[in-house]
Amino acid sequence: MNKIIALATVAVLAAPAAAQELRPDQVAFRDLYREMIETNTALSVGGCTDAAQKIAVRLKAAGSADADVTMFATPENPKEGGLVAILQGRDSKAKPILLLAHLDVVEAKREDWTRDPFKMIDEGGYYYGRGTVDDKPQVAIFTDTLIRYKAAGKVPKRTLKLALTCGEETTYAFNGAEWLARNKPELLAAEFALNEGGGGRLDAEGKPQGMAVQVGEKTVQNFQVEATNPGGHSSVPRADNAITDLSMALVKIYTHRFPTQFNDTTRAYFTTLASIAPAPVADAIRTLMADPENKAANDLITRDPLMNSTTRTSCVSTLISAGHANNALPQRATANVNCRIFPGITSESVMADLVSIIGNPAVKVTMTAPIRPIAVSPPLNPAVMDPIRKVAAKHFPGVPVTITMSTGGTDAPYLALANIPTYGIPGMFIDPDGNGVHGLNERMRINVLMKGRDYIDDLVHTLAD
Repeated sequence: MNKIIALATVAVLAAPAAAQELRPDQVAFRDLYREMIETNTALSVGGCTDAAQKIAVRLKAAGSADADVTMFATPENPKEGGLVAILQGRDSKAKPILLLAHLDVVEAKREDWTRDPFKMIDEGGYYYGRGTVDDKPQVAIFTDTLIRYKAAGKVPKRTLKLALTCGEETTYAFNGAEWLARNKPELLAAEFALNEGGGGRLDAEGKPQGMAVQVGEKTVQNFQVEATNPGGHSSVPRADNAITDLSMALVKIYTHRFPTQFNDTTRAYFTTLASIAPAPVADAIRTLMADPENKAANDLITRDPLMNSTTRTSCVSTLISAGHANNALPQRATANVNCRIFPGITSESVMADLVSIIGNPAVKVTMTAPIRPIAVSPPLNPAVMDPIRKVAAKHFPGVPVTITMSTGGTDAPYLALANIPTYGIPGMFIDPDGNGVHGLNERMRINVLMKGRDYIDDLVHTLAD
């Protein structure tokens, strides 16, 4: 998952979150959100089924019929299940809207965190905990919207479908979105889906700088980079060494800059960004769009990790394993290199690039399963895009809304298997440092969460009616 955005300056969310009094409906939502944060859904624990069951209890307590809440899991992965809940609309001819969110989270080790990652801590205007940004807010907000429909006795024009799945955060895990698309496409069937991937960005003072709708994403592919060696006794070092060979290969990958590229989505994104960014950045963006090989502009843009990733394929080492004994020369050294590939570039061509970059026949590069489908960019459907902008203007006046390509991966490619165009909606804003997503001490501003909840709920109501 990845939350992204462009730049602008307004004061809608700048008030200190800690000073906010929560409305009664926000208190109820916070309790739902807390329950999701404190349900450990990391793969090592496998609590997605548990989380889905808790959601099912809440939906049924709100009035959903048993027949409208479908739990699913496979015998091989009983803890990695999910649910699909349906809120029937009043117009049988209007195609449904699918609300997709993932229950699973990235692993979090208690010894590494300042606070318990699976206890929601309210501190300094933030909620801390694993999943507070990725993707428990969307899980809680979509669930809360269905509950609020029931509480108000309202029936949407379009049927709303809520799919909460597991496996998005771990490429080799059972993926609920893929399983549903391949085995139960009728449960997902919808005119379009709302998903993660969009978002907003705050400046250092907590002011929103812009919002973006995700209408495409990079292809995620892992590669194994491996060096092997006959090894021997460590008292007699060899001229070649598996760990050294691998280390040198990884340094070359780390320092390599893949070519700068643009497509229609990223050009629209950077055009908006250039209109509101400070002069040095704006000038560099315009120069780069005119001349992608301009070194000075590239040097400036690559200082920002998000802008760097949005303009090119990126590859980074994420896992490493080497050696077999303290007193033996390593016979094998292996690393995982995670690549986020710019749309239109094949995984095979990137593998060839990695071989060329390493330039050492003793180091082998292979593609690692699974091979994810390439995401299909949804059309810029006015029936979706116009309400996103209109409702954003209501809740975040003055904040520009643009389109963007996600630098991270979501479950959108799997929905393409069921022919469902998927849009990553905005509403949640993150700090310049990324709020610890996938890292340590993940956190969400309380005022951002509550304001985003109001926006997304209003957006769903607008699209459904």
